[in-house]
Amino acid sequence: MELFRVVTLAEARQLLSRHWPLKGRREEVLPLLAALGRELARPVTAQDDIPGFTRATMDGYAVRAEDTFGAAEGEPVILQLVGEVPMGQPATVAVGPGQAVSVATGSMIPEGADAVVMVENTEIISGDRVAVFKPVAPGQDLVRRGADARAGACILPAGHILRPQDLGILAGLGVTRVTVYEPWRVGILATGNEIVPPDEEPAPGQVRDINSYTLAGLAGRSGAAVTLYGIAPDDLETLVTRVKQAMAENHLVLLSGGSSVGTRDLTVQVLAGLGQPGILFHGVAVRPGKPTVATVAGDRMIIGLPGHPVSAMVVFRILIEPLLKYGGYGHPSGRAAVTARLSRTVTSIPGREDYIRVRLEEGPEGLLAVPVPGGSSMISSMVWADGLIVVPLEEEGLEAGTLVEVHLF
Repeated sequence: MELFRVVTLAEARQLLSRHWPLKGRREEVLPLLAALGRELARPVTAQDDIPGFTRATMDGYAVRAEDTFGAAEGEPVILQLVGEVPMGQPATVAVGPGQAVSVATGSMIPEGADAVVMVENTEIISGDRVAVFKPVAPGQDLVRRGADARAGACILPAGHILRPQDLGILAGLGVTRVTVYEPWRVGILATGNEIVPPDEEPAPGQVRDINSYTLAGLAGRSGAAVTLYGIAPDDLETLVTRVKQAMAENHLVLLSGGSSVGTRDLTVQVLAGLGQPGILFHGVAVRPGKPTVATVAGDRMIIGLPGHPVSAMVVFRILIEPLLKYGGYGHPSGRAAVTARLSRTVTSIPGREDYIRVRLEEGPEGLLAVPVPGGSSMISSMVWADGLIVVPLEEEGLEAGTLVEVHLF
């Protein structure tokens, strides 16, 4: 396949989605806290109700709501105080007509009561009588049994990524261990004779390896287990050996560099020989990141990213991160964005999606998206940026003052 037989971003996503999720991930059972950020391999069904009893959500008095109707500051309703439900204790007293029971936030609601009057709206007028100055509706200031979760209901489906709030509801259900998939294993290999490790002094014409570290950070933040495979020179035999090693040990392999015009024959030769179904595309109609190549060999995916740091990070963001985090594209949780007004006009070329780095500033009329200068080789432009805006495929640019969606890093 020739370089720059370009597909659109939508077509590239469709091709990658056709082969994702990859097979071969193991299941493992983890303690609850160790499972944060992991993907459930099996659904979780509630074995109990949450809460297991109807509870007060305010300090006050459990009452029958109808007994408070008509209560007012100048004409309170007087109820007979018949007991108290201490925190953490069962309710041993019932509420009858014209009666009230003292409760605290979290106390069990006694039988017969269907609402709570806040203590601020009451006054004890004798040892066993309470004046109510404001009516309450049925269900007010209490949470009914099973309102959070019903026994037998599916609480979290398989494939769900566990968040802190998910750990909370599982703990509330008494679930202390969950079955999750192992993380996606991602191998990262930098390529190019000009690349040296960060701890070496570059000779003239050489640069330190940036992409391995930005990509490892992005993949790790996406929940993957990352292994770095160092730097491979532009040598066919070495590159094949290193790529096959990474394929054997990972689900997804990311090659950094080697997809530009100068090394395209070597890169395509390696990727085309890895197995079937083979190369999916070589070139995506985006900027930066056009010379991106993807191949699938069996149940392994290999994506060759451009060597420029900005290009590699943008392609990871739009093509790879959604697969690792959500298993596909268009997931609502992947749309962390804010609306801002573009500070100056930006130009583009129709026929490609342009990803513009911007920083956010407070302006006199609200949030401003200020384009960050710098080419795709300048990692500092990503450091100073807060996110990306997109110039659509068919547009020649965006005018200053346009409201844009900033996709936050």
